[in-house]
Amino acid sequence: MGIQQQKSFRILVIGDACLDEYHFGSCDRLSPEAPVPVFKREKYESKQGMCLNVAANLKSLGNTVRVDRNKEIIKKIRLVDKKSNHHVLRIDEDPDITPADIRKYNRESMREFDALVISDYNKGYIRNGDILDIIEPARYAGIPIFVDSKKKDLGNFEQCIIKINEKEKSEVINLPKRCELVITLGKNGALWNNKIFPSRQVNVHDVCGAGDVFLAGLVYEYLLTRGNMELSIAFANKCASVSVTEFGTYIIKKSDVL
Repeated sequence: MGIQQQKSFRILVIGDACLDEYHFGSCDRLSPEAPVPVFKREKYESKQGMCLNVAANLKSLGNTVRVDRNKEIIKKIRLVDKKSNHHVLRIDEDPDITPADIRKYNRESMREFDALVISDYNKGYIRNGDILDIIEPARYAGIPIFVDSKKKDLGNFEQCIIKINEKEKSEVINLPKRCELVITLGKNGALWNNKIFPSRQVNVHDVCGAGDVFLAGLVYEYLLTRGNMELSIAFANKCASVSVTEFGTYIIKKSDVL
């Protein structure tokens, strides 16, 4: 893969950010108050998630990354059984999010970057009405735009490279007429241009954050190969296949994919 060339790119990531909290413990008895397990917490870890996970993976691949994200703290709190590493419960805390300030985006500022990545978990930072104001300057600057969005209506992401998983694709109500659509298929790899790109078969441990790792790998290899989508998807598959063998959100290392 082209990563051996060690080239660095300037990438702007815009999207929703969260804090992934992991509380490890044990469930050895039932509560006397109700027929539910009692979780005894013994260890705590936190990681940056959503668009911050995308950015961290891009940085780990050697790129210079600027992140535009919500300031409010979104939390995904997971209770995890320490013996099996199975999730007992997930608690989501979703505060009201102040939308992105689109006034900062213009044609000149986008010339600073080699790519724009929109990591939109549909939490409120990127509003439908602001999408065109964000991507139009990037189009004018001639840089590729990569989109991973949980929105059902993707019609405004015209002329973008859209990464979406199989379930999300089944729920989409509108797609742009002109776009590159990459559909991830889990253990079966990814679909693009009516062709399936198989993924390396591994023992899946945790799929959390695998889509973010795939996106980061796709962006990096696309820039490195100057738009070779087939090589980019193959590289992204390889990155994701490493990610799912690890627990929790995983940041891909160069040594993982050399």
